[in-house]
Amino acid sequence: MSTPAGAEKHSVTMPAETSEGVRSRVGARGFSAYVADAVARQLERDALDDLLAEMTAEHGPVDEAEVAAIMSRLTA
Repeated sequence: MSTPAGAEKHSVTMPAETSEGVRSRVGARGFSAYVADAVARQLERDALDDLLAEMTAEHGPVDEAEVAAIMSRLTA
């Protein structure tokens, strides 16, 4: 099986239960794409965490009372 253009091949070790869960969802041929998508999502989350830390450093912590007030308006 060839590697798609622009892709790199890597060896990853994970718990057998995790890899079995992936295979049960996508089969053997979709394994790499599933893992690549999961890693991409994690990178997005990491970037959001970095942004939140930067904003907190610049503006201070989030006011939980203000968040609660906004959430109550959104869910009303």
